[in-house]
Amino acid sequence: MLKDYDLKQLVSPLLKWFLSHARILPWREEPTPYRVWISEIMLQQTRVEAVKSYFERFTKALPDAGALSVCPEDELLKLWEGLGYYNRVRNMQKAAVEVVENYGGQLPADYEKLLKLKGIGHYTAGAVASIAYGIPVPAVDGNVLRVLTRVSADDTDIMKQSFRSEMEALLEELMHGTGDRNEKNIFPWMEDAVDLRAQVYHGNLAGAFNQALMELGATVCVPNGAPLCEECPWEKLCEAKKQGLIEQIPVKSKAKPRKIEKKTVLILRDDQKVAIRKRPRKGLLAGLYELPNVEGNLGQEEVLSLVKELGYAPIRIQPLGDAKHIFSHIEWHMTGYAVRVEEPEMQPQVQSEKIGTDGLLFVDAEDAKEKYAIPSAFAAYAKYMNILLGSEKNR
Repeated sequence: MLKDYDLKQLVSPLLKWFLSHARILPWREEPTPYRVWISEIMLQQTRVEAVKSYFERFTKALPDAGALSVCPEDELLKLWEGLGYYNRVRNMQKAAVEVVENYGGQLPADYEKLLKLKGIGHYTAGAVASIAYGIPVPAVDGNVLRVLTRVSADDTDIMKQSFRSEMEALLEELMHGTGDRNEKNIFPWMEDAVDLRAQVYHGNLAGAFNQALMELGATVCVPNGAPLCEECPWEKLCEAKKQGLIEQIPVKSKAKPRKIEKKTVLILRDDQKVAIRKRPRKGLLAGLYELPNVEGNLGQEEVLSLVKELGYAPIRIQPLGDAKHIFSHIEWHMTGYAVRVEEPEMQPQVQSEKIGTDGLLFVDAEDAKEKYAIPSAFAAYAKYMNILLGSEKNR
């Protein structure tokens, strides 16, 4: 069990391994508090390789907390488009306002103060504090939970908050003992701490240790598929391997089954424009632009009737097939149609109880892609926004 395992024996081999195996990542090369914060929020629910381009785009457009705090919402959501979980970026902006108003535009070098910022929990606060400021506090994510439960053969359910808190307490004690959370106090018991400090990124042992734990879980002791035990610096120290428990650990209680929702999605086009609408400011995908959609999987005739109810004259219809999108607690099962309609006369917005209360906005198809944040839930159909129907193909 983790509480009975000698964690001290893990630190030196892990840090030495990290020196030669750390991936080159943009936020590691320049680990300012702002850049570390942005990267950690983006990395929640998203793979490292996918985050790189989003990170570069976002930090180029919004290089500091001041720029983030005043960014217009539509522009902010467009910069975040593709990363999903849009409340993350909304909370980041709220936190940026706090940082500008209360800390002069710089995230505080204080773990407890970081925890009070909107959208920052124990993991993110620990990551920013340790990686950007060298403060010896843990940053426990799924990777850390996995590698430490395996090495100690701990079969406690990692979904329990009490176990995560226990792990954080054990790591904090490991990092600075009974001393203060001071960068100089880290690993006071370790004989080669001074030598290792001279070799790690920016001389930051706390940041290197937390990142090494994450790196080990992301690249060696992986979540999906067999772990690469022969490449692990802890191979001879791993109790799960010795006991043949690698496939059983970590133990993770099953989540509740996702709720299934059926939808019909429309690519509604006149000659040059395509219809979108803005979702309500609260709830799933709040405030984002979406393709018109209704509950249920409708047939062709039902879709044509609906389009007529909206006040449009449909000319052609083309089925676009079925698609599925998975959220954390909901699963959308969708069917789609592209419908060509006669150009509406002086009708910039149309409302219908079946389509929704916000009405439809017809915009240039290219503008829709470039200027409006359309969530990836609609990706299977958004690619058809420039579709040509029937005789249009021969123009």
